[in-house]
Amino acid sequence: MNRETGHTYRAYAQQPGDGVEKLATGLGWFSIGLGLSELLFPGALARFIGVSDDSGTRKLLRFYGLREIGAGVGILTQPTSATWVGSRVAGDLLDIASLGKAMISSDNDRTRLAASTAAVLGVTALDVYCTGKLSNGNNGSDKRNGRTRVVRVTLINRQPEELYRYWRDFANLPKFMNNLQSVQVTGDRRSHWVANVPGGAKAEWNAEIVKDEPNRRISWCSLPGSDVENGGTVRFERAPGDRGTFVKVELEYAPPGGLLGAAAAKLFGAEPGQQLQGALHAFKQIIETGEVLKSDPSIFRGTHAAQPPSEEELRSPRLREGAESLKPSLV
Repeated sequence: MNRETGHTYRAYAQQPGDGVEKLATGLGWFSIGLGLSELLFPGALARFIGVSDDSGTRKLLRFYGLREIGAGVGILTQPTSATWVGSRVAGDLLDIASLGKAMISSDNDRTRLAASTAAVLGVTALDVYCTGKLSNGNNGSDKRNGRTRVVRVTLINRQPEELYRYWRDFANLPKFMNNLQSVQVTGDRRSHWVANVPGGAKAEWNAEIVKDEPNRRISWCSLPGSDVENGGTVRFERAPGDRGTFVKVELEYAPPGGLLGAAAAKLFGAEPGQQLQGALHAFKQIIETGEVLKSDPSIFRGTHAAQPPSEEELRSPRLREGAESLKPSLV
């Protein structure tokens, strides 16, 4: 990719709201980190912020820690929702009130308390800003309760017509979509999907194409009764200077098991945003090279010499079994 194309790709990838979503994600991790500190080391934290280290203070800090962890998990599973970031604002106000009350006591270190209050005020400003942006819809996402939206984009060195034809043939999707077992066309605009989910179970759903613009975009949604409610759009947009095609996928879904199910899936690498990025990377490889390229460690099981497999190894049942287990699957 040349320099001009690289700049074009980065500019395209920075869709409105990407920065707000990154800020929300950062606040989520900060919330979890702070919560763990309050929960596990309340005494040390009390001394650090300048309040007396007693049983009452430790109990209060542990309570605040649970609150922070809950808010953090909520933000990470729904980074486009204003609800969870807004809960941090409420927590910030409670923290400020607690610090203000502590300033009255002469037993506390007022210098440290002042510095801690200033830090909380700074974080509060970020929380308020992020909540406002998400509430105004500047991130371009649907924030209905219990649903999450992810957007990923890649640049492929092919024309939109070729990419559209390949994607529109749903039989090709299991070749690059992680965990997807099969897609069976059941009608002119309907199909049946079967996918693996964490824990060795399967998820099935019927989907319907709601908009099909040849060489431009395909939009779909799941039908009532599906194991996983989902919908989205894949767009094929010609890059400036005829330097390939931007493939942008927008996916909205209701995590099985709600927020806790989404958090667990993310920890085990099965969150749709992670899968979607991997699927687009595999799609790019298939289109540009004809296959999904795998590293040496991804083929062999266990330790082995860092070198290409020999012809004898390539013919071995052990290697074929390992390669078969890596069959790409669903977003």
